[in-house]
Amino acid sequence: MSEIRTVCVYCASSDHCRPIFLESAYSLGNILAKESIDIVYGGGSTGLMGRLADGAIAGNGHVRGIIPQFMQNLEWGHKGISILEEVEDMHTRKFLMIRKSDGIVALPGGCGTLEELLEAITWKRLGLAHQPIVIVNIDGFYDPLITMLQNTVDEQFMRPEHLNMWHVVNTVEEVLPMLRSIDLWPLNAISYAKV
Repeated sequence: MSEIRTVCVYCASSDHCRPIFLESAYSLGNILAKESIDIVYGGGSTGLMGRLADGAIAGNGHVRGIIPQFMQNLEWGHKGISILEEVEDMHTRKFLMIRKSDGIVALPGGCGTLEELLEAITWKRLGLAHQPIVIVNIDGFYDPLITMLQNTVDEQFMRPEHLNMWHVVNTVEEVLPMLRSIDLWPLNAISYAKV
């Protein structure tokens, strides 16, 4: 089982999505804070990102935001979190978010969230990252992606064992128990990365 001290959370910055997504982000932040789990996320103040941070702050949690300079120049950063770390670009942001975490969680989001999630899965497949990845499939949001990932195995672009690189839950209440129950990905994962 994994020791989880810091969780990286990928999620949207949109305020225009359905309330269930915004409320779930707030709840996840609050749950992690009350369990003394630190959060690292993209540093934003709006949408699910802002709600995640607000929920953690309400629970007296520690939140580290990592934000690219151009976003900070637009004043997109959350002003109430523990640490707001400004970095040069998106690549550095994503690298540090993975490196500073013991587990990775994907809440619903747009192309940025999907890109971050798929990059983390790719790193895991190549043995560059080993922490557990949990996809939070709120109200079936991720059903099409889960089907697509299964299809990559069915069409032999990935091996069946690669389906164990991520785990799916339907509510934020299931996230931490799931993260804690997953074994670290094998250190020799590169040996079977190629199909």
